[in-house]
Amino acid sequence: MTTPHTPQHAAPPGGRALAVAKRGAEHVLWARVAGQRRLEALRGTARPVPDSVPPTAVLQTRAEAEAAVAAAKALRLPLHHDRVKNWDALGAVGAVLALGGRDGALPQRVIDAGSARYSPILPWLRLYGVPFLLGTNLEFGVPVRRDGVTFRYGDVTDTGLPDGSVDAITCMSVIEHGVPIVPFLAESARILRPGGVLAISTDYDYDPPDTTGTSMYGVPVHIFGPGEIRELVAQAGAAGLELVGELTEEALQHPERPCHWKRTGLDYTFVLLTFRRR
Repeated sequence: MTTPHTPQHAAPPGGRALAVAKRGAEHVLWARVAGQRRLEALRGTARPVPDSVPPTAVLQTRAEAEAAVAAAKALRLPLHHDRVKNWDALGAVGAVLALGGRDGALPQRVIDAGSARYSPILPWLRLYGVPFLLGTNLEFGVPVRRDGVTFRYGDVTDTGLPDGSVDAITCMSVIEHGVPIVPFLAESARILRPGGVLAISTDYDYDPPDTTGTSMYGVPVHIFGPGEIRELVAQAGAAGLELVGELTEEALQHPERPCHWKRTGLDYTFVLLTFRRR
């Protein structure tokens, strides 16, 4: 699948030093994935689908985040360096594998929108044997392949992909960085097949801290509150995307703020939302 768009590349966030560190982490990760796939194929080993994180949920405590780390380790999945990010990754991958395929089979075509080549979503799905995996990001230029996975330039609001052409989309910790929500949801609904899955995670707090004047990666820092999450779910419904599970008032609350963003000094949590295309 190709896109007719001319790339308008964004600057890598965090500067040159962080970009070099991320590139090193990327190569280590994908070398491990390639070697692990070959070894597991020789041994005939398999892993169960993750089911410890619900497809729609709010991260409640640090203990929940550590339980997700332990679950990922038990499944022989390479961990995200930011331990708390393994929670939403585990939930999203579990939702894609359990719900994204037809008649109980693996999903065949999955896109990670706003992807990073060092993040765990596509490596994990590769280890589970999903055949077509694509990561898109405004930062990417010439397409790059890592162990059969393609990473290329792409806009989450205007992918250029055919209608109904993918089984599942993940979009992890992206929409808080200034993504226009309604166009993103509309584009996701357009390219998903009926019954396809969209899994989104984002920064969240039941009582969001004041982020006025705080910017990162060239955009204001934003942490979603419960009203905004309810509005997002309503906007998704209007686009033809039905929430999997429930977000009750009680579910939207959380006793702890397990996430700490050192560069901003902010504490908050994550919300994971999974939708199915009607």
